[in-house]
Amino acid sequence: MIRIIKKPTDTPDDNSTVMVADALKEKKAEFSYLNIDDIDPFSDEIENDIIWVCGIKQDGIQFEIINALNINNKVVNSPDSIATCASKAQTSARLIKAGVPTPETIFTNSKDRIREFIDIHKKAVYKPVYGYDGNGIYPFSSVEEIKEIPPYYIQEFVENNCDYRVFVIDGEAAGAIKRSSDSFAHNIHQGGTGVPVIDIPDEMADVASKAAHAINIDYCGVDLLPVNDSYTVLEVNGTPNWHCMGVPIPEYLAEYLIRTEKDY
Repeated sequence: MIRIIKKPTDTPDDNSTVMVADALKEKKAEFSYLNIDDIDPFSDEIENDIIWVCGIKQDGIQFEIINALNINNKVVNSPDSIATCASKAQTSARLIKAGVPTPETIFTNSKDRIREFIDIHKKAVYKPVYGYDGNGIYPFSSVEEIKEIPPYYIQEFVENNCDYRVFVIDGEAAGAIKRSSDSFAHNIHQGGTGVPVIDIPDEMADVASKAAHAINIDYCGVDLLPVNDSYTVLEVNGTPNWHCMGVPIPEYLAEYLIRTEKDY
């Protein structure tokens, strides 16, 4: 059985859960919804199922429940990969260890270390460790501009006028968009606009695939910046949206869930 945990941020105009559920219906796949708030994490009532987590609240409780569900079921995405993607520090650690190109990054409590980083790079980007949708991200050229409390996750500033999100399923690039805006952040939730990438360049697909493998995740959104003739990975999203992709991502996800159920 495929079970679905609904995305808490779904709206009538942007309902990721229903899109995939409708695709499952079209394929005659059996599924049901799980209300995560009604689940007893110490019960064995739910076993041997595929549980698709379209999204969870960042309240700690829901994450612990899907972690418990993962003991006797296969959760997609896995709790480990969702937790990794939620932490920019953990994501960077895995990308770097896997040799995936990513901007130079420091994670520190020390403003003196940030000052040394700025002396080298002249300009950097502050990002909340557990931020999402582009919230709280800003460029800076002086450590005095940082008002937040530690720890500090700091990346080198990469000059750009756009970025890309590549949707990866089972290690393969399934769709991509180019995002641009008149401001620093190109994220759709920060006012950016997206257009489909009709033919994903091999290098873009390869870097995105390597990022997904580094996180060991079933599907994800990999955010990239173009650098010379290649790309550098900004972050990996464990519960991504697929705005403007131009390809039927919900159908692809439904097919993946069906395949996973058969193989489980």
